[in-house]
Amino acid sequence: MSIEPGLRGEREFEVDDRLLTDVGGWLGSPVLSTPSRIGMMEWAAAKVVNPRLPEGHATVGFEVCVKHVAAAARGARCVARATLREVVDGRKLFFDVDVVEGDRVIGVGTHQRRVVDIRGS
Repeated sequence: MSIEPGLRGEREFEVDDRLLTDVGGWLGSPVLSTPSRIGMMEWAAAKVVNPRLPEGHATVGFEVCVKHVAAAARGARCVARATLREVVDGRKLFFDVDVVEGDRVIGVGTHQRRVVDIRGS
């Protein structure tokens, strides 16, 4: 398994209807939702390590700590990025994550994943 700190992954996406919320009409116009932003961050982190795992293994997310920095409106072209910061016991993976729209930061945070055996018993 070749999982070392410094590995990076990203996922480009366009903010479309399925990723939007207007928080029940309170915002005035829809923006990228928190669950959607977190999902993109998780996907970017999984993309970093899953191809490097032995057959029958995958990763699952178990902690996310993020904050909003700016809104992303419908049609925004964004990139979710993940950088592997630390590997503990060969199975606990700590990432720095963010979502950007061009040079503008939409959200930042940390994410943890764990390597699991998915072969079943």
